[in-house]
Amino acid sequence: MVTDGGGGCFEIGTVPFNPDGWGPPESTTTTSNSLPQHVPFAPFSRSEKLGRIADWTRNVYNNQSGRANNKNPADTVFDFTADDSFPLSANPDDDSFRLVDGKPPPRPKFGPKWRFNQHHRPQLPQRRDEEVEAKKREAEKERARRDRHYNQNRSNVNQTRREAAVFKSSVDIQPEWNMLDQIPFSTFSKLSFNVSEPEDLLLCGSLETYDRSYDRVTPKNERRLERFKYRNFFKVTTTDDPVIRRLANEDKATVFATDAILASLMCAPRSVYSWDIVIQRVGNKLFFDKRDGSQLDLLSVHETSQEPLPEAKDDINSAYSLSVEAAYINQNFSQQVLVRDGNKLTFDEPNPFANEGEEVASVAYRYRRWKLDADMYLVSRCEVQSVVDVNNQQQFLTLNALNEFDPKYSGVDWRQKLETQRGAVLATELKNNANKLAKWTAQALLASADLMKLGFVSRVHPRDHFNHVILAVLGYKPKDFAAQINLSTTNMWGIVKSIVDLCMKLNEGKYVLVKDPSKPQVRIYEVPPDAFENDYVEEPLPEDEQVQPPGEDAEAAEAVEVAVDVEDKAVDVQA
Repeated sequence: MVTDGGGGCFEIGTVPFNPDGWGPPESTTTTSNSLPQHVPFAPFSRSEKLGRIADWTRNVYNNQSGRANNKNPADTVFDFTADDSFPLSANPDDDSFRLVDGKPPPRPKFGPKWRFNQHHRPQLPQRRDEEVEAKKREAEKERARRDRHYNQNRSNVNQTRREAAVFKSSVDIQPEWNMLDQIPFSTFSKLSFNVSEPEDLLLCGSLETYDRSYDRVTPKNERRLERFKYRNFFKVTTTDDPVIRRLANEDKATVFATDAILASLMCAPRSVYSWDIVIQRVGNKLFFDKRDGSQLDLLSVHETSQEPLPEAKDDINSAYSLSVEAAYINQNFSQQVLVRDGNKLTFDEPNPFANEGEEVASVAYRYRRWKLDADMYLVSRCEVQSVVDVNNQQQFLTLNALNEFDPKYSGVDWRQKLETQRGAVLATELKNNANKLAKWTAQALLASADLMKLGFVSRVHPRDHFNHVILAVLGYKPKDFAAQINLSTTNMWGIVKSIVDLCMKLNEGKYVLVKDPSKPQVRIYEVPPDAFENDYVEEPLPEDEQVQPPGEDAEAAEAVEVAVDVEDKAVDVQA
């Protein structure tokens, strides 16, 4: 017995000595009555590592409140609640005791989190803690990175939607117009219609041969883009086409359109900018027209890009300025890559829009007819720009040009990536100009072109929108390219068939189909018969009157003007 200064005392008890080995002796009769009952004992050997001796973090009251079935088996050796010799359960008032705060004690951030496992030899507690903390830090970094990208994408989407909200409609909606229907683009994705092979009714115009030397153009041996001021390009609508009028009088079909108008309908779900198509129902016939100076005559640039373009119309990188620039580039490119030796492939009739003796661009018009129903046919005027001989067979080509105006907007510099990473350049263009490339592909499919050539044209300087160079020319088969960009032919014709069926139910008159400038949907309006006939069309300014690229000083600006004049004279001499 031991006493302290305060007068208290406690018994130490006797610990038996075992001279024959480890642990208590086999006979402990002399001391068994004095020891507490239910004291846990687990046999062990010298080679085993000792775990915890006592657990002071266990909440006994929580274990007694109905969770005894969920006990950890490793905690049973530390459960002294069944021993009457311990004062833990000696007080009967403890049965009615309840904690106000029943939360488990906080787990320590630092400390051994390993448990004894006889099958897997554990590492040292400090080493395990370091690895766990390192994994936590890596997971936190990864989570922060994902959140950063998610917030950035969300901000870009919202920014694009805000920019799209300020887009103007391609046509001013008048208050007297009556809206008949509103079709969301989500319904277009479910449409499908199989159409038979078309038949050629007439071929007009003449074609020049494609110059294959442009297939070897690279950014290192780029070629200057020439200007063809004296070649006329025609953008004639459906009802102004004399051939279509003649075919309509002969009752060759019920529905009439052009390839540009059909392509706009077929690729409508990919469009972002506003556009409009005039629909005229005359008797039992249906004509799809475009207005003079319509948006369909221009080429959109960065229409489906996440990066917004400047809003100022007079800015050289605004959506309107880039559309005019892209249209000029596309026309000049389609004539430069030809063998201009005077030899042309002529067809049944000459160009129906050219006057006698007038120099026209190399183009052939294929008037083709598709069967939409038992008594419904569609005739469309389709265009091809060139021809090439392959194994003594003539193949038709369509020629189009993509233009780079500033690498900062696209994030891909063509001069550095075109030779080594053409796939990355094309993928970027497919993301930023999905609608334009889809319409070019649809037009090539409508014309049954054997090959479509895509030119990559860039500015000489990002601030000079007059002078351009050809960096590369790539060729694709239209069907293969359509599959690559996920353009379904059956879905394209399904959209056209649904709109034709809808319009055939309308009364005789004039209507307009308008793409909403801020929402993915189209609306059909009934308009007066004299609508769009006396419209004022804002034509693009001539190049001489457009804003010149800014120079560092007056001498630099004057030098640019002199260089442009010299180049114009040289091009005139060559022409």
